[in-house]
Amino acid sequence: MPLKVAVNCWVLRNKNLDGIGYFTINTVSRIIENNPSVQFLILCDKNFTENYFDFPNAVKYPIFPPLRHPVLYVLYMEVVVTLFLKKHNPDILLSPDGFLSLSTSKKQLPVIHDINFVHHPEGMKIQNRLYYNFFFKRFIKKATRIATISQYSKQDIVTFYNADGNMVDVVYCAANINFHPLSQQEIENTRNSISDGHPYFLFVGSMHPRKNIKRLIEAFTLFKKRTQSTYKLILAGSILWRKSEIEGVYLSNEYKNDIIFTGRVPDDELQKITASAFALSFVPIFEGFGMPIIEAMQCNVPVICSNITSMPEVAGNAAILVDPFNIAEIASAMEKLYLSDPQRQTLISLGAEQHKHFSWDKTATLLWESILHTLEQLQY
Repeated sequence: MPLKVAVNCWVLRNKNLDGIGYFTINTVSRIIENNPSVQFLILCDKNFTENYFDFPNAVKYPIFPPLRHPVLYVLYMEVVVTLFLKKHNPDILLSPDGFLSLSTSKKQLPVIHDINFVHHPEGMKIQNRLYYNFFFKRFIKKATRIATISQYSKQDIVTFYNADGNMVDVVYCAANINFHPLSQQEIENTRNSISDGHPYFLFVGSMHPRKNIKRLIEAFTLFKKRTQSTYKLILAGSILWRKSEIEGVYLSNEYKNDIIFTGRVPDDELQKITASAFALSFVPIFEGFGMPIIEAMQCNVPVICSNITSMPEVAGNAAILVDPFNIAEIASAMEKLYLSDPQRQTLISLGAEQHKHFSWDKTATLLWESILHTLEQLQY
């Protein structure tokens, strides 16, 4: 009998992909393609029509219900998924979003990207906060083995949940291959369309409290006062949380005409915006990985990023690391790049080497190795 791997892909019900969605697509598709003798059972929403997993050895199973509330999460994992596993009898369930069935005896491998909900619960709706805090400690105990995306997240899981570090595999993330450098003419065209032709600092991500947008705007304001430059700040991502807090610092800002909110942009446009930036200014107070860091490096764009959680691990020596709580330090990093082109070019060269440590091929290989290790061991 061929090996059977069930993969929980409910996260892909949302057409606007986030980091977990990109992780799922890029790793699972490669694993399926690289293992033609293995049978893959893809659990997905009934509205999922994309062809990411269209391989001869993969079958998609539309699953009800569409998941948009924690009560439905429980129904899905404890009833629908449990019955599916009993009926189809796979050897293992891979869950790239970290959710598991507590009601099955099957081996299960969750990918727990981070436990941000523990450290910064203020950024979550109350019902999601209750769900995550109640269930994830049970998922970690139930898991046969665990995968995560950085050494920082591994240590965080081990420390907070008293998990066995030998059972936690680091598989990392990567940047999509469409992120690449642009010609000078393409950069000028992009800047003309988005920033009136001016160079700009860029932030990429949702406007979540942990993304530290308020302090970033305040640091940019200090940079403008010090340099009197014409540079802009572009914030690319959806404003979903604490809009009033961001609006407050923006509307009262004397440089608000130099601060541009793009909202969420399509992937091809985001690539151009990233590759045309003067620098990435990415200073969250928490990240499980920090994919925009690698995306910028892959586009030959220098990086300013936070010196906490996973970000130093991802950036290596190829970024200016700053205290995300120190507005003056963030502003000084911006000023340093503005005043020193040699330093900017050095960071670009270092970033061109650093991003090579991360690729979806490597991630898929590491995740497949984690699956094999899971199959080899007894559940603990």
